[in-house]
Amino acid sequence: MAGNSIGTLFRLTTFGESHGEALGGIIDGCPPNITLDFEAIQHELDRRKPGQSAIVTQRKEGDKVRFLSGILEGKTTGTPIGFIIENENQHSADYSHIAEVYRPSHADYVYQQKYGIRDYRGGGRSSARETACRVVAGAIAKQILKGVQITAYVSSVGELTLTKPYTELNLAIAETNTVRCPEPTLAEQMEAYIKAIRKEGDTVGGVVSCVVKGVPVGLGEPVFDKLHAQLGKAMLSINAVKGFEYGSGFAGTAMRGSQHNDLFNPDGTTQTNYSGGIQGGISNGMDIYFRVAFKPVATLMQEQPALDTHGNIVTMQGKGRHDPCVVPRAVPIVEAMVALVLLDFWLISRQNTNK
Repeated sequence: MAGNSIGTLFRLTTFGESHGEALGGIIDGCPPNITLDFEAIQHELDRRKPGQSAIVTQRKEGDKVRFLSGILEGKTTGTPIGFIIENENQHSADYSHIAEVYRPSHADYVYQQKYGIRDYRGGGRSSARETACRVVAGAIAKQILKGVQITAYVSSVGELTLTKPYTELNLAIAETNTVRCPEPTLAEQMEAYIKAIRKEGDTVGGVVSCVVKGVPVGLGEPVFDKLHAQLGKAMLSINAVKGFEYGSGFAGTAMRGSQHNDLFNPDGTTQTNYSGGIQGGISNGMDIYFRVAFKPVATLMQEQPALDTHGNIVTMQGKGRHDPCVVPRAVPIVEAMVALVLLDFWLISRQNTNK
């Protein structure tokens, strides 16, 4: 199975399944002599872990990371950093009813067709539980990216949508509610809506927005490795993501060039930022901002038709513990993936400068 790694110089490879013994990762290319804040790394994991509120899956996992290599007396050594996160609360029996059934809109069918075998226990490798490894690596990357501030937040759940631009929001308060929306009144409505959806045995999607401040000019490589292209790839690699747009995005198609062009200030900054902090695939020093669309979770707690391994259409109903809406827990995952991409480009930029 290919495709388990991301990055060029700062490279993360992950392993493990949702209901296996553990998840884990290997980080190659981490600079030496970086003093790590292990509490900050665990805090990022706690933001992502299941069971943290009434509107997420109630699977109880401590998600405690254990580092195996690459760290000496609290500092990185420059050698590969190995780590594991043990699975503590697997209920594999919850999935016995789908051992011979392909769940609609899951990876079950395509995994079976591609590999001739699949781990039906929680989706195995296709489970979003794998993203815990990304959060560990992203938390380390954040600590190396001095001066860069990455803030993601929930901007919509279903049809409930923030209408204010990020420049008019206090993003710091997003972490004060379970939905991680920076508008308290809307956050309450979103929480109530998710709870109502859950009672119906249904699910709902949403949007995570992200703002990145303090990015230096010059990150990104033309032609194929544009910064926004790599950010898009990183976001689209997250489970349940169906769309990515940065800067003016699709709304920019309705504008004229005379409206859309970001005119310069004498210091090289721009008067507007429809470019989303990226021009020609390279960061220009302005805020990078983008949105990530997440689909409704595919596992429903209500009956629906499904295909079994014998080619029959059967009736199935989801069991076990699942998120009715993934976006609150996706916030730290989005931030982690941004950090991985930016640090990789920063190391590439530093390498090019030193040549």
